[in-house]
Amino acid sequence: MKAATSSPERQLEDVVAAAESVGGHIIGWADDWEVSGATDPMTRPQLGPWLRDERGPYDGLVAAAVDRLGRNVVDCLNTGYKMRDDGKLLVTHGHEGPWDLNDPTDENRFTMEAWGAQMELRAIQRRNRSTTVKMRAVGRPKGKPAFGFQYIREVMGGKVDRVELHPHASLVLQNVARRILADPENITPSSEAARLNREGELSPADQLAVMYGRAPQGRPWYPTSLRNMLLSEAALGYLMHRDRPVVGQDGNPMRLCDGLWDRATHEELKRALAPKAGAYRGRRSNRSYLLTEVALCGLCGNRLYTQTSAGNPPRYVCTARNKGWPSAAHCRPAPLVQAHILDRSVSTWFLQNYGDGILMERVYDPGNGVQERMAELRASLERLRTDRQCGLYDSPDDSQWFRDRYTELTRELAALQLEPHRGPGMVERPTGETVASRWNKAPDVQSRKEILMDFNIRVTLYPSGAPMRWVPGVMHGPERGASKLSAS
Repeated sequence: MKAATSSPERQLEDVVAAAESVGGHIIGWADDWEVSGATDPMTRPQLGPWLRDERGPYDGLVAAAVDRLGRNVVDCLNTGYKMRDDGKLLVTHGHEGPWDLNDPTDENRFTMEAWGAQMELRAIQRRNRSTTVKMRAVGRPKGKPAFGFQYIREVMGGKVDRVELHPHASLVLQNVARRILADPENITPSSEAARLNREGELSPADQLAVMYGRAPQGRPWYPTSLRNMLLSEAALGYLMHRDRPVVGQDGNPMRLCDGLWDRATHEELKRALAPKAGAYRGRRSNRSYLLTEVALCGLCGNRLYTQTSAGNPPRYVCTARNKGWPSAAHCRPAPLVQAHILDRSVSTWFLQNYGDGILMERVYDPGNGVQERMAELRASLERLRTDRQCGLYDSPDDSQWFRDRYTELTRELAALQLEPHRGPGMVERPTGETVASRWNKAPDVQSRKEILMDFNIRVTLYPSGAPMRWVPGVMHGPERGASKLSAS
């Protein structure tokens, strides 16, 4: 449904007029605006439950036209005959009175209108396929842009003149990639999706809606879709077809514009996001507490959990013994402290000891570009080999084209291998801000917890009756309540 269309209003008026013409009263609407007309009416989200008799009794079905019931003869006739066999009315705008499919004249007219809808659908599909093939051949995009990119049209509603990086969405995805590459063991698509949801970043569906003048629906980020975006070669600025880059006459992928990152970074992301056997693959950063996964029990060494109860503030407590863990058999009395007390104490101690330090960040350096070009060529050669193994380029003309392209790419790769290059890798660089400034401008508790985890901060909590544990140069001693604490 395009924002500029008036079809919903016109159809509503036609449906109301058709219902009034037979003295009917509308008791419910089935608005499947975002569903293709080629979809079987029985499986449509809104109309399907009515046809399957899941919404209660009703006397008939009213539509703006026969082609609104379905876009092929079978679907239209199945719906019409169901109404007839169930003894219900079938009314469409432009037809005088209800349809009587027991009458040959009405049945033939209904069938002809359904046939017309099917012919129109086939013509639309044929034009779309032809347009898609032609646009793909000349390297022009068709369909919606990938997240992080935007289409630029010189004339409103006209053809796409060029593709550019979206000024905000591209930075969002680049920041996600940077964070994952800097700490792939702890930062994952799941934790990043949770962070983006907390920060209120528009999801890909909502971002696309806003780009085309529609209101966002508050749809969330999902880890799987975020991971797919990070791994897709669309992020390299390529023209894509069926999740693969479109290859041009020179054997290289067609590029629409500069990508979100280069080939070397793409390959590093693939390694960072590859499943690792037995590895912990999730940073549980959804909880709104500063010290979850940071605070440990001084008696048994297990991490503390948060507890809440009616009328009492949240608190950190060791629950390992209550769960029957063997390592906590002698953990009594379990240490306990109110969450806001421990959070405040640790925050004060951390800023006193680390706040003035210059904050460094680990970023991925792709090198001087030679490695990137070599990676591009290897990927192009691999695509050609894969296509050849699948039976493509078997004809004499295609075989010669394959040999020429393969030889040309191989020669270019050999030449690049002789050039000096600086390999990719992780480097540390100053951010120009202190730990305290990053801490103070952190948007939420989870961002501050990540700072603590980056500094490998661990807080150990002891019950008040335990002997004092002194850690030189760090905070120690009881604050308030039932426990002593130390940090390191």
